[in-house]
Amino acid sequence: MTLHSFAASIGWVAVTVGLWSTWIQFRRIRRQGHEGVSLATWVLFLFMGLFWMTYGVTRHSPQIFMGSLVIFPLQLAIVARLQPFRHVKVLARSFGYFALLCVAPVLIWGWIGGLIGTGIAMTVNRGPQIIELIRHADASGVSVASWTWGVTGSVLWVLFYASGRLWGALAATMFAGVANATIATLAAWRHRQASVMRRALELDVALI
Repeated sequence: MTLHSFAASIGWVAVTVGLWSTWIQFRRIRRQGHEGVSLATWVLFLFMGLFWMTYGVTRHSPQIFMGSLVIFPLQLAIVARLQPFRHVKVLARSFGYFALLCVAPVLIWGWIGGLIGTGIAMTVNRGPQIIELIRHADASGVSVASWTWGVTGSVLWVLFYASGRLWGALAATMFAGVANATIATLAAWRHRQASVMRRALELDVALI
């Protein structure tokens, strides 16, 4: 197997992992509700998906393009369940944030500027979800498995970008992967707290 074919294979595995992780999160929201899920984070996922699809076209990379295209409908479904039109200010701020950090740098400095801005955006856009998990004990809608698979996907994308020497995309994805790991850790902590509380309540009921 040549280096090119190996890199292409890594890219397609990353696409599959991304689809799987997003499906897990969508399934959890559908079954358990959206408590603890950040609308701002998922709206920005939609906007940045458009950025990566455009970048994939310009790089003639079907993996980069498909990596965002296949998960776009699921992300849209998640956002719809979060009732976005009841939070117009969140939508407006998210679009402004995307335009400032992703679109404007591309228009001014080209793709390298856009990738730097997107790296910042991909990291900071996890911020609302991190804050949500810190501030609110109920994280029933947040899937630890989904975010953990997201970390795996980030690692695969880093390897894919390294093989193609796409250093801007690599850096953006690496920082986002660290933020994914932070969310997975916080969500696991919240779920453990909820589990301990349920067991304590069950014990109290049993003793009555």
